Amino acid sequence: MNTPAFPDTAATLSLPGPAGTLEVAVDPPEADASPRPLVAVICHPLPTEGGTMHNKVVTMAARALRELGATTVRFNFRGTGGSEGTFDHGEGELDDLRTVVSWVRSGRPDAALWLGGFSFGSYVSLRGAAELKPDLLLSIAPPAGRWAFEQIETPTMPWLVIQGEEDEIVDPQAVYDWFAKVAPQRGEGAELVRMPETSHFFHRKLMDLRGAIKHGVQRYLPGGTSDHPA
Repeated sequence: MNTPAFPDTAATLSLPGPAGTLEVAVDPPEADASPRPLVAVICHPLPTEGGTMHNKVVTMAARALRELGATTVRFNFRGTGGSEGTFDHGEGELDDLRTVVSWVRSGRPDAALWLGGFSFGSYVSLRGAAELKPDLLLSIAPPAGRWAFEQIETPTMPWLVIQGEEDEIVDPQAVYDWFAKVAPQRGEGAELVRMPETSHFFHRKLMDLRGAIKHGVQRYLPGGTSDHPA
């Protein structure tokens, strides 16, 4: 299989991956946004619990970033949707992420790279951050207490963590305790946003999530000053 070129328009394509084909969706900035030299890769939640790149939290996070002028890349981990292979408990999924990031950087070498994820996708992106060195890291409901967070190196890049206070899947207090432990190790540029009355999947709170993302990353946008986030 040939590796496809990075598209200039919205496209869903097949990328050669370490366990077979990876299904990848690329979307350009929103029509009313000023395009920026920025590509954001967003990872989806746990495949064994129904997580895919079409998850509403993932698509809302991508939309928020496109409204700020970013191009977004979503992809299905191995064994999910049109991606081949089988679930690998975060190990193979990190290889999938490495493949997608390498493809993005090859196709858009002059663009900044942001890396984000929701739940399990947040765990995978956090594990890869030290190696992949994104220009910004976005962690939505990182599953502290459910996965081996003690093995994650403290992120050194600008870092936004968003956690619902009534999350029924990820223990909010475990996230707060973990963040309080690691954030002081790196000084400024790490922010934790606690969203009240918010469940794991941000039911009835997706627009609030959109606003929190846009407000939290605004200062780090490349290519000039962003519009005020909605």
